[in-house]
Amino acid sequence: MSVHWPIIRRLAANARKIAVTDDRRDYRGVELLVASMNLADAIEARSATKNVGVMLPTSGAFPIAALATWMLGRTLVPLNYLLRPDELQYVVDDCETDIILTAGPMLEHLGAAPRVKHLVKLEDLALGGLPTPRWPRTAAGDELAVILYTSGTSGKPKGVMLSHGNLSANIRQVFEWVQFSRSDMFLGVLPQFHSFGLTVLTLLPLSAGLRVVYTARFTPTKIVDLFRKHRPTFFVAIPSMYNALLQVKSAKPEDFASLKYAVSGGEPLPGDVAERFRDRFGVTIAEGYGMTETSPVTNWCRPEEYKPHSVGRALPGIIEQIIDPETGRELPPDTDGELRIKGPNVMKGYFKLPDETAATFDDRGFLRTGDMARFDTDGHLSITGRIKEMLIVGGENVFPREIEEVINQHPCIHASAVIGEVDPIRGEVPLAFVEVAEGETYDERSVIVLCREKLAGYKVPRRIEVVESLPRNATGKILRRALKERQAGS
Repeated sequence: MSVHWPIIRRLAANARKIAVTDDRRDYRGVELLVASMNLADAIEARSATKNVGVMLPTSGAFPIAALATWMLGRTLVPLNYLLRPDELQYVVDDCETDIILTAGPMLEHLGAAPRVKHLVKLEDLALGGLPTPRWPRTAAGDELAVILYTSGTSGKPKGVMLSHGNLSANIRQVFEWVQFSRSDMFLGVLPQFHSFGLTVLTLLPLSAGLRVVYTARFTPTKIVDLFRKHRPTFFVAIPSMYNALLQVKSAKPEDFASLKYAVSGGEPLPGDVAERFRDRFGVTIAEGYGMTETSPVTNWCRPEEYKPHSVGRALPGIIEQIIDPETGRELPPDTDGELRIKGPNVMKGYFKLPDETAATFDDRGFLRTGDMARFDTDGHLSITGRIKEMLIVGGENVFPREIEEVINQHPCIHASAVIGEVDPIRGEVPLAFVEVAEGETYDERSVIVLCREKLAGYKVPRRIEVVESLPRNATGKILRRALKERQAGS
């Protein structure tokens, strides 16, 4: 069940083949293996802790650090370098590591380094020489492989514990769901401290012996150039990235002709973005769904099964139910309820948080996702919103996504976010925040008219506020919670 052993075998079997390309260089299989073994020596000589912190840009350096950690039988802790300095320091302290593997340019970009006993810059190490012969450790299925920190309900990040069995199961599930060929190539831009960047863009292609191209920063024109140069067949991004690619005036349908799988995840894909991408480039973006707690992929709408707003059916070995959160009763198709998940890919729990772990599972062992969703009669899943973000307007349930979908159709709107505003009569009313599209003039009256044409009266925003930029997390997902906090403090 060791997640690293299939990667080691693939790299050894294809020693001279280019496995990874990043912004700096190509890595052949043998180069990744040698560098990993030398880095394992460096970790072993310095660190006494079980957990190894890794703070690196999206690149070939990350799989080297991951393999080195697992070769020693230790636990990988990818660090989100986009956190505030105090949040990052909290994670470093909480995970109980005495070492962070990083790179000088990243520290210069951040302007400061977290406090830790051993701060190791990879460029200071000789990773290309003859390594000490070692037989990489094997791991039991329930042995901890990675701790991924995600947002906590208290505001502090909490560590999601994923075992070697969890990650290995999720890789197998994706392989069973989609038949990749030896000629497939991945293009990766998501951060590797993110669950999708770790599993889907790193472990998955390397386990299958497929080449992966990384770039550390999402720059729309550069992404188009990488498509032209490398002709990748698999690309996963968040909706705002697909929207940004639409702004590249020089982009043409032939630039994306190699794509077999264009996948969107992290948040719901606006229908307007999906339609414009398909109309302009001839590419159908399929949505997927998952959580850090599920390693992460649980659903993927395969191209041949495409349905608008569907994240597809559950992957093999995953059980999903839609539950009434108040009664605990399982609900029939076409009914909104909380999505709950069970399967071998579901996390062990939260690091050092037994009470939160217990509260996250129901009495049947299903993970409470906190997402409202529904199945159709074909078993396709649609995510309708977060339980905690649902508005109750005059006793009616209203999901922000439905309102945002309509607002985003207006040509003067680049992006929107809807939250609830306290109202003495209705309890709550919708409040919208919008980013104006580049080169457009905001016309509030026509936006309100559009909402009145396409939404029930109680769903039309009471107010619309224009903001320069909406708050987003590291992967570009809009943070409604931050808007609520700002609104509460105003």
